[in-house]
Amino acid sequence: MKANTILITNDDGIAAPGLKALAEVMKELGEITIVAPDSPQSGMGHAITINNTLHVEHITGFLNTNQAYTCSGTPVDCVKMAVHEIMKKKPSICVSGINHGSNSSINVIYSGTMSAAVEAGIEGVPAIGFSFCNYSWEANFEPLKKYVKKITSEVLKNGLPEGVVLNVNFPNTEKIKGIKICRQAKAIWEEEFDKRTNPMGKEYYWLTGKFVNHDKGEDTDEWALANGYISIVPVHFDLTAYHAVQQLNSWDL
Repeated sequence: MKANTILITNDDGIAAPGLKALAEVMKELGEITIVAPDSPQSGMGHAITINNTLHVEHITGFLNTNQAYTCSGTPVDCVKMAVHEIMKKKPSICVSGINHGSNSSINVIYSGTMSAAVEAGIEGVPAIGFSFCNYSWEANFEPLKKYVKKITSEVLKNGLPEGVVLNVNFPNTEKIKGIKICRQAKAIWEEEFDKRTNPMGKEYYWLTGKFVNHDKGEDTDEWALANGYISIVPVHFDLTAYHAVQQLNSWDL
């Protein structure tokens, strides 16, 4: 196992407790390199920095490793920087998280945690995004560690199908019932904008909304999490809707 090289990143930033918990587990599986945003980057999705410069800072002794870096960019920037500039060879695996909050269902689209994992997959690196359905900075990650180690070990041993990364979410419960392989639930955010006015008379907005699950299936990530199971959804970054190709070919184009 010690021959493994493991890239660790996240979207909550270098100071996040979830990153610390993930690093503690990964040290048992191989040689770690941490490249994480220097500030929180939640909800950045697959954004990359193209109109500004990027800055990388080496942090000596961070979490008892000399291979830790902060990056001024997005989670995807962190992966790109790690693979192409920082690490001497392509990592055996990339793990992202552990995110403070859920990345199940449609949240995978907006998630910086999962976008970092997807970027690693694009680079040909097996990747997993880990998220905990608890937004508290004081969340207890200890019960999750054995599952993080087990899932990561299986990926290191078996690999992943080409073009696939794993979206792993942990339920916010004291007793985890087990692990379920799931599909992504058909759920959405019903969004609103809270319009306000600042003391200078200028209008501004806060994005608000509620998460609504329209999917009643018992094979979804939302069902698994609601019933005390860890959900694992295999995600692929080929966005082609193959089922629609035949229909479009029938059009008079």
